[in-house]
Amino acid sequence: MSRPMPKPGILEIAPYVPGKSGAGMHGRVFKLSANEAALGPSPKAIEAFTRTATGLEIYPDGSARLLREAIGRAFNIDPANVVCGVGSGELLHTIANIYLGPGDEAIHTTHGFLLYPIATMSNGATNVVAPETNFAADVDAILAAVTPRTKIVWLANPNNPTGTYVTAAEVRRLRKNLPPQTLLVLDAAYADFCSNADYEAGIELVKETDNTVMARTFSKIHGLAAVRIGFIFGPPHLIDVVNRVRDPFNANGPAMQAAIASLADTGHYKAAQAHNEKWRAWLTDEISGLGLTVTPSAANFILIHFPSTPGKTAADADAFLTKRGLILRAVAAYKLPQALRLSVGTEEPNRLVVEALREFMGAA
Repeated sequence: MSRPMPKPGILEIAPYVPGKSGAGMHGRVFKLSANEAALGPSPKAIEAFTRTATGLEIYPDGSARLLREAIGRAFNIDPANVVCGVGSGELLHTIANIYLGPGDEAIHTTHGFLLYPIATMSNGATNVVAPETNFAADVDAILAAVTPRTKIVWLANPNNPTGTYVTAAEVRRLRKNLPPQTLLVLDAAYADFCSNADYEAGIELVKETDNTVMARTFSKIHGLAAVRIGFIFGPPHLIDVVNRVRDPFNANGPAMQAAIASLADTGHYKAAQAHNEKWRAWLTDEISGLGLTVTPSAANFILIHFPSTPGKTAADADAFLTKRGLILRAVAAYKLPQALRLSVGTEEPNRLVVEALREFMGAA
């Protein structure tokens, strides 16, 4: 071969394909495919972001000190054990780069976030899939998949795209029964939307153990998806090694200022939670009433299951909705070919989706 070739296994990775954006479509388009914040970012975050425009030539603080301190106050954690980055995805990749290599294994569940196999396989490690029960992670199935080669267990909690979650007791049982050299990565991107009493994002577990890390993002409830900012909270030894290999200045200045302001705007945060609680329940009830199955969700989206009947499939529904400017997320890549994921939007698109699905299901 007369050209550079990637490492073995790289070309076996299926590229991540995002949902449709609606770009190029005419008329009114409602994008409900990416789990974006229905209420948008805090006005205070927008103001803070805008103020940074006069200093774009200046490198940001490479340690993200002010943002880490704000995170520490908001979550009651030690800022020294926080690393910020370009969304939580960058930091998950960094963790995989550090701990995985050829001969190693990493586990995720059947319908887990597609980033996990990409991060695993890009490091030459073997991707192991643990079966789920009722579209939710099954702790016993994960433990059954563990071998002496298991270096990482990826657990999105709540999970994308199913919206299901694992209780705090079950997560603790998982950690207790994993080998001590296996890192448990808790991806809590949707933690802000889960108010169930038996749920924990993972903060206390990270504090209590030496082999657990939690990832969070500002892309979801904080509405800062466009500027890409997130963080991990982990034990000191993990934070030390991540800081050794992460890119310098990997969190940009405007994003950090917006995130700091967003954390301080608790009123906007609570309004976003209340909006999601109301409309997630409404969408679940209304769409279930149409004869479709909706997986109970603890996130800011719902998973809608369609029949395999010709003319009523998920692909048929997707085409029908798209023609009406309603963009949902096809999830065949997640091994869910007969489902669509619907992000909770503002009132107008929420009602429009229900009316369109009523028409779709009632059509001959």
